[in-house]
Amino acid sequence: MNTTASQATRPAHQQVAIVTGASRGIGAAIATRLAAEGIAIIVNYAGRKDDAERVVAGITAAGGRAAAIQADVAVPAQVAALFDQASTLFGGVDILVNNAGIIQPGLTMLADTDDELFDKLLAINIKGSFNTMRIAAKRLREGGRIVNFSSSMKTMASPGYSIYAATKAAVETMTNVFAKELRGRNITVNAVAPGPTATELFLKDKTPEQIERLAKLPPLERLAQPEDISGIVAFLVGPDGSWINGQTVRANGGSI
Repeated sequence: MNTTASQATRPAHQQVAIVTGASRGIGAAIATRLAAEGIAIIVNYAGRKDDAERVVAGITAAGGRAAAIQADVAVPAQVAALFDQASTLFGGVDILVNNAGIIQPGLTMLADTDDELFDKLLAINIKGSFNTMRIAAKRLREGGRIVNFSSSMKTMASPGYSIYAATKAAVETMTNVFAKELRGRNITVNAVAPGPTATELFLKDKTPEQIERLAKLPPLERLAQPEDISGIVAFLVGPDGSWINGQTVRANGGSI
């Protein structure tokens, strides 16, 4: 029987994915979608335990395997414990989705950014991704997949988001370089850069007029849904995405 290259990359064991920041929004959609693909899921959360457990309950009710594990990705020891617990529960880790991140509140100009906000953005968006990738380099099984998260703000360069955009530029650079550093491991490293997406966090404190304006940015004239983004992640971690490596997929509906 003939076997295609993509089929040959499928591992014999059930794959296991850690999805950071998976208690709600895009992260929850990714966890649910990957579980539907037959992947065992670690639903990571920092502080929203009830939300994370609801995601797990939805996955298990649909016949999947999942567990919620608390860890602050900005703290190296907690990230190490996250990988340890994932291995104990499910036997190893194959996929890392670095979804956890924070955005600048409102429009905070660079000149008005205080040290506390600056440090927090860097700690979670850059160091958090660094912490998980550093451990994944040693812990992911052969043929693994890493998906980081950037943002359309990096390319839009909108005033009021300078530090946030800078953190995402750093993530894109680490993604490209890290993919090359993992030569010989059959592990791909990519990033997804969503545009405005209709999540609870994104819609909070925005007027209907602001939401309508943002929805009109892409020529498709709508906000992304979390499922639009989770489908891209499913492609990148699946066999059909095995030849995509070191890239950033700009999932913004054509707005930039």
